[in-house]
Amino acid sequence: MFFWAMFKQYCPYQLQNYFEKHSKSVFTFVYPFIQITFNEFTGDRFMRSEAFSAIENYLGSSSSMQAKRLKADVVKNSTQSLVLSMDDFEEVTDEFQGVKLRWASGKHISKTQPFSFYPVTDERMYYTLTFHKRHRNLILGTYLSHVLKEGDAIKVKNRQRKLYTNGGSYWRHVVFEHPASFETIAMEADKKKEIMDDLITFSQAEEFYARIGRAWKRGYLLYGPPGTGKSTMIAAMANLLNYDIYDLELTSVKDNTELRKLLIETSSRSIIVIEDIDCSLDLTGQRKKKKEEQGRGDEKDPKLKLPKEETGGKQSQVTLSGLLNFIDGLWSACKGERLVVFTTNFFEKLDPALIRKGRMDKHIELSYCSFEAFKVLAKNYLRIETHHLYAKIQELLGETKMTPAEVAEHLMPKTLPGDSKVCLEGLIAGLEKAKEDARLKAEEEAREKGSSPEEIAKEQGIENGLCDNGNTELNCKEKE
Repeated sequence: MFFWAMFKQYCPYQLQNYFEKHSKSVFTFVYPFIQITFNEFTGDRFMRSEAFSAIENYLGSSSSMQAKRLKADVVKNSTQSLVLSMDDFEEVTDEFQGVKLRWASGKHISKTQPFSFYPVTDERMYYTLTFHKRHRNLILGTYLSHVLKEGDAIKVKNRQRKLYTNGGSYWRHVVFEHPASFETIAMEADKKKEIMDDLITFSQAEEFYARIGRAWKRGYLLYGPPGTGKSTMIAAMANLLNYDIYDLELTSVKDNTELRKLLIETSSRSIIVIEDIDCSLDLTGQRKKKKEEQGRGDEKDPKLKLPKEETGGKQSQVTLSGLLNFIDGLWSACKGERLVVFTTNFFEKLDPALIRKGRMDKHIELSYCSFEAFKVLAKNYLRIETHHLYAKIQELLGETKMTPAEVAEHLMPKTLPGDSKVCLEGLIAGLEKAKEDARLKAEEEAREKGSSPEEIAKEQGIENGLCDNGNTELNCKEKE
């Protein structure tokens, strides 16, 4: 150690390089083993290595029998089972056609930036394969192909769908167990079949997208009032296609570069979801007008214009341009078979560039509950397909607006066992109250605007008549 310290201290740098270069060559000539390292990520942490995942699955069975320190996880598929894998810095042996090999796991931990707004420890795992050099051809050819094939087969066997969310520039996940399906969604049968056919056709169209020169992805825009089932529709889509879900929270993404990294780390056979896109960032068509009005307001009242440090908060720097590139830019083609789904309660507020065809290919309106949707809910909640109160409910649903979520709450049994007649009568009472509330609201708006009840009713699509006592009677009819 003393002579090595003196050598590093006083020996010229060029001589040190020369010595280290030739000492490694001599060591390699004498050392009979070859080492191959498989890193968890390729590039600058842009993409998780498929080879690493396959090796991780392959070593699961052998590591459970040999390693002294293991990591355990529960896989919930048809039968709940425990999956074991070797912990960091463990070593196991494998044998293939009489040849013995060693697999070792490791981890690189990089230092975090002390002054970063998003302090995250960067950990990169790796596997190292060690074997004798006389078996080079066998290992590099047959054995590695065998490992990748077996690892992929184990992955399919143990596959469990996941729900991801982003924390800064990294994804975290839980097991996705939402029970929604298209059979239970409250929607007209024809519209439901149209959506299902579109999804299945997309999932089987890899060759078609390659032939026409387009990235294998498709955009869906779900819009409608709150409580119409937009989130349930996304869960049903994932269950139909057996896809993972990436729930992207734009407000926690620092900038466009971080957004791009998140996109690259998503997997194939997945749905990327941005819910309430109109509320996530300033991405609406009125963004310029909004900034101009805000600027004029600041000039009128200097007290409203606060320094940045006083307004506080770590605001996202994601721009509309960055989001558009995320959807259909060059980087969006790095993985295939992906759906991009936006949801919004206010379709008219979105920027036209964000929802045009080619980005959001299919627009799906989820509106108020119709009678066909009600029958689906009644079958799900009450297990009935017909009732003498259906005629009254059909009439009321045609005269007032109520979301499927509100209808479902009225159909929810309040006692065990549930009485279907009580639930339907409660729904009728709720619909009549909603109808009365709409009538009173229309009369109040008529008084505020100074218009006659007939004029305000005409604006809102309401057919009105006058009773014998001179009071206004408003009968709401659903617009086509």
